[in-house]
Amino acid sequence: MKRNARSAAAAVGVAALAIVAGCSSSTPTTTSTAVPTLTGDCAQYQPYAGHSGSTVTMFGSILSPESDSMNTSWADFTKCTGIKIQYTGSNSFEQDLPVKVNGGNAPNLAIIPQPGLLSQMVKTGTVKKPPAGTVTNEANWNEAWKGYGSVSGTFYAAPMSANMKSLVWYSPKYFADNGYTVPTTWADMMSLSAKMATKMTGAAKPWCGGIGSGTASGWPATDWLEEVVLGSFGGQVYDDWISHKVKFSDPQIQTAMKTVADWLQNPAWVNGGYGDVKTIATTTFQNAGLPILKNQCGMLQQASFYEAQWPKGTKVGPDGAVFAFKLPAVSPSVSTPVEGGGEFVTAFADDPATQAVQNYLSSPEWANSRIKVASGWVSANQKVDQTLYVDPVDKISAKYLADPTATFRFDASDAMPAAVGSGAEWKAMVDWFGSGKSIPEVAKAIDAAWPTS
Repeated sequence: MKRNARSAAAAVGVAALAIVAGCSSSTPTTTSTAVPTLTGDCAQYQPYAGHSGSTVTMFGSILSPESDSMNTSWADFTKCTGIKIQYTGSNSFEQDLPVKVNGGNAPNLAIIPQPGLLSQMVKTGTVKKPPAGTVTNEANWNEAWKGYGSVSGTFYAAPMSANMKSLVWYSPKYFADNGYTVPTTWADMMSLSAKMATKMTGAAKPWCGGIGSGTASGWPATDWLEEVVLGSFGGQVYDDWISHKVKFSDPQIQTAMKTVADWLQNPAWVNGGYGDVKTIATTTFQNAGLPILKNQCGMLQQASFYEAQWPKGTKVGPDGAVFAFKLPAVSPSVSTPVEGGGEFVTAFADDPATQAVQNYLSSPEWANSRIKVASGWVSANQKVDQTLYVDPVDKISAKYLADPTATFRFDASDAMPAAVGSGAEWKAMVDWFGSGKSIPEVAKAIDAAWPTS
């Protein structure tokens, strides 16, 4: 879920926290070993008690405003147990985490959004296997999610969140005012785009987009390609692509890249509110959809988590300023293609306080607390209270992510080797959109980066 990439710019407080974290050891401090009996509202946290005064460091790619709700979600846990969770977010998480780990300054916990990066970290020998309490919670996730948190069949990291990538954001009012209806097929969506293009003037275009995201720039374009590969050819080709049995230079992926180019590199269709096609490479993904609020952009393909980027007070819903619809399949032969992403709590320490936090974050109780404070957030935990989802986009996401008939797949670039998925491919996407490199050139550069073993 390229979570790192999708978060808003870090607040000054988060930056200050990063400085403090960088200057201190990641080893938790414990001032009390007695196990108190928790009462009242705190009684629910009894399984995690006995480590008051401990500080558990956590590193991830989630930045403000999303990290604000995350900190709020465990505030009662901290108040009742006395365990402080010191979270630091970075917009260059994928690069920073290996440096910290290899330099002996690993955090106690890391929120890793890429199975490929998880595998890379496990190979360093520094990742700790989860405690019994977390393992017991395996029943909270389906086998697919547990598999994404495993390496070579060994379970290492509990799923934390899930997100639905296969959404298109739009303005219901703008659609209604212009007589547009939400498309349910790819052909309808292309026809709508062409129709919009004939009516829009000035800076307004049918589509807007941005792939700028600091050192993670390029990741939104990998999502566009993944959506088209899955929606065109189905799960098997998608899986073979992840394992490199199907290369970027192979006909299916070349065809998918051509489809993406016809869609989001069409100069008549993009980049609403910002400029020409090349501005997609320099526009941040956080700002990409804002022209929708000014009627300068008709649609934005972006995940459910984009909801956190709309300005405070923006009403989201079928009668709101913005809403989202399910991205249609490119080919009608593919049954409800759904691309998702997620994050996994990974431990680099196994002291009791760290394990208590791991156990709590793998529980439905924590997931429920996060749902209550965060719109645009969906849990990978199947035992959450579904009635807590009141946000309309969260309801759409939960519906499709749990659909047993859907062709669901995890974000491909996140599942590929880190050197490719969060390295060469991100860079190649920036070159493709920003420098106008050809499809064969882009494919060749990514294939060349694939590890030989």
